[in-house]
Amino acid sequence: MTDPTFTYANQTVNRLGFGAMRITGEGIWGPPKDPDECRAVLRRAVELGVNLIDTADSYGPYVSEELIREALHPYGGVKIATKAGFLRIGPNAWRECGRPDYLRQECEMSLRRLGQASIDLFQLHRIDPAVAPEDQFGLLRELLDEGKVQAVGLSEVSVEQIMAARKVVTISTVQNLYNVSNRQSEDVLEYCEREGIGFIPWYPVAAGNLARSGGPLDALAHQNAITVGQLSLAWLLRRSPVMLPIPGTSKVAHVEENCAAATITLDDATFEALNELRD
Repeated sequence: MTDPTFTYANQTVNRLGFGAMRITGEGIWGPPKDPDECRAVLRRAVELGVNLIDTADSYGPYVSEELIREALHPYGGVKIATKAGFLRIGPNAWRECGRPDYLRQECEMSLRRLGQASIDLFQLHRIDPAVAPEDQFGLLRELLDEGKVQAVGLSEVSVEQIMAARKVVTISTVQNLYNVSNRQSEDVLEYCEREGIGFIPWYPVAAGNLARSGGPLDALAHQNAITVGQLSLAWLLRRSPVMLPIPGTSKVAHVEENCAAATITLDDATFEALNELRD
């Protein structure tokens, strides 16, 4: 059986985490419609065994981090992963900003919002093409050396970019789009598995044609008496021991459904059938 935990930078987490992007307003902008429900979602996730919460300064912006502190501080054994590297200029509007002075500022502000002396996992949300990559990686190294952060991660990167970053700073995790219906980062996942780097698939639940009502995922889910979401997450957890899915939601019932996926073990036939699917 695959280990239900993963360890990076001396931090051991349960492999099914929670992504806190959706506890914000429409367009990932402003506060959520029901802040009390969102705080309840965070607390319920932890009650169900989640001890890795993934967020970013740009979610809201700032709203997600603030709700996490309100709901969970002091965090105990729960690890908070946040990100910096995007400017927000409106709903659904994102612009890369990897200037070292900006990244340092956002790290300091995340520390304040989260109420931490050191961020458990600080991730570069995107590599800014307008800034020398080594300057962005160098700032991450400075924050790690100063103790402002305990571990460093990257988001939406290629194998080549990870290798370049590792020449400057230790990379503990990589967060790329990946699910059963979108495997464009297969080479990145395989590299992370070889190197013992945590792989955090954002958008972990399958979508599109494969997940349609009456489609192949729907049929497999019915055969196993689970939901398509649970099937997607259970496949990810079995797919690789470095996989750290972070499904997100703003509803307590949905977080309970997602967390139940950690208890599901797919049989070989179902796992192989999912492996063969391509959207």
